[in-house]
Amino acid sequence: MTNDIAYIRIKHFTQKTAEEMLSALKVAGETKARGLVLDLRNNPGGLLDASVAVADYFLDGGEIVSIRGRVDKANEIFTAKPGTAFDGPMAVLINEGSASASEIVAGALKDRERAVLVGEKSFGKGSVQTLFRLPGGSGLFVTIAKYYTPSGVMIDGVGVEPDIVVEGKYTGKLDDDEQLKRATKEVEALLVKVPDKVAK
Repeated sequence: MTNDIAYIRIKHFTQKTAEEMLSALKVAGETKARGLVLDLRNNPGGLLDASVAVADYFLDGGEIVSIRGRVDKANEIFTAKPGTAFDGPMAVLINEGSASASEIVAGALKDRERAVLVGEKSFGKGSVQTLFRLPGGSGLFVTIAKYYTPSGVMIDGVGVEPDIVVEGKYTGKLDDDEQLKRATKEVEALLVKVPDKVAK
């Protein structure tokens, strides 16, 4: 990446993701990065709490994601705390391999107009399931609720649409990754408009 733009890739959301993300953002701040490309391509998801924590780093309060079900006890709204860990311009990379928790982050940052999404439409996996035990030791998973982005768009079976569609594949190298190239250009363009934004 360039000196002004940091690149962070999350492969999946685990118990350590939030802590690792915060450490990466601190490094970005130490290197004076003013913009960021967050790569969520081929990220199958993981823990809900981890995705909420990551999105929280970039949002100054407000909704991140909501869970809506047929019964009231399944309904819940997750919100960001005041303040951010990084407030510079950013782009988020997604593709058909981005699912579940990664779609929650991408959807929140898109709907809240915090980042520009680049790449291809995400997978569309956003349901909450519970296991009902059946006689004989078998079980049945039943969907009791679904995830919605801040603007009210259902993720499950729909996916998150990028702001800028760019076909390609993850390579991890700027010189032959068309999606990463475009994401970098978008952040560079945003930096021209807000040159005073820097990592905290």
